Amino acid sequence: MTLRQYLIRRLLLIVPTFLGITLITFLVIQLSPGNPAAMKLRLGEQGMLGDEVTREIVEQTRKLYGLDKPVWTRYGIWLKRVVTFDFGTSYKDHRPVLDKIAERLPVTVELNLISLFLVYLIAIPVGVYSAIRQGSLGDRVTTVVLFILYSLPNFWVAVLLIMFLGGGDFLDWFPVYGILSTGMEGAPLLSRLLDHLWHLVLPVFCLTYGGLAALSRYQRAGMLEVIRQDYIRTARAKGLPEKLVVFKHALRNSVIPIVTLMGYLLPGMFSGSVIIENIFSIPGMGQLGFEAVLSRDYPVVLAIATISALLTLFGILVSDLLYVWVDPRISYET
Repeated sequence: MTLRQYLIRRLLLIVPTFLGITLITFLVIQLSPGNPAAMKLRLGEQGMLGDEVTREIVEQTRKLYGLDKPVWTRYGIWLKRVVTFDFGTSYKDHRPVLDKIAERLPVTVELNLISLFLVYLIAIPVGVYSAIRQGSLGDRVTTVVLFILYSLPNFWVAVLLIMFLGGGDFLDWFPVYGILSTGMEGAPLLSRLLDHLWHLVLPVFCLTYGGLAALSRYQRAGMLEVIRQDYIRTARAKGLPEKLVVFKHALRNSVIPIVTLMGYLLPGMFSGSVIIENIFSIPGMGQLGFEAVLSRDYPVVLAIATISALLTLFGILVSDLLYVWVDPRISYET
């Protein structure tokens, strides 16, 4: 099977899968408890309280948002918009959903790109080191440290960092609110850049250490499996240098587990980290999604879930294509 035939077949399979995901997502969100029309009126500009909102006003608001139609009718209308990437307007402020996403996405992508770069930069060498020195003191110490890091919840670590390093009760070294200090908007470019990077130190750390611990263990397991293969023994028997055996012959085939995980990086970069972004008050996609859920802003929630699902399917396809490049024994037939 050629690459073109494989891509056509996979793209055809993505269509019904995507439709099934959108249907389930739409039903779950629409059938969840809470009335966005009533909530909109309670929290609106008029300052009405819940007991003052009459049933007639609520019904008029439901009709305005199209919530009075049957679920299947609303799904059909929404699906037609999704095909043209028109996710409608927000119930909260009547702004186009894509405009709100475009405002929040750069911050989330920046956080995740920095975090992923650090994760792969550190995890792969650490995993290789632990594998080729299996059982040594360095391997044992590394394993213990990484398992401790993996077991620490990031929200708990974030609170501790704010308390000890963010001016909570001890040191005041790092800012813990937003991505830029107040009054820095008109500062020189270099000053704003340094201030911005200083704001990202603690959030990036919280987003990095867990993935670093997990990925290094995957890399170690993959490398251990590869270096026990016959062709690695043959390469060593020929007298090749150990570095050449490890980094040329073994490393490429040991990254298959990491390639599998890459399929889930794209949706993570889009949806962001809900907990970390809210703790550090970062105006990213995670915070946007959290606020949309609380306010029952269905168009925003559906847009984030739908685009994340699409990116997941695309990431899995990219991972499958990378398998063939990483391991020549894998073909498009398998």
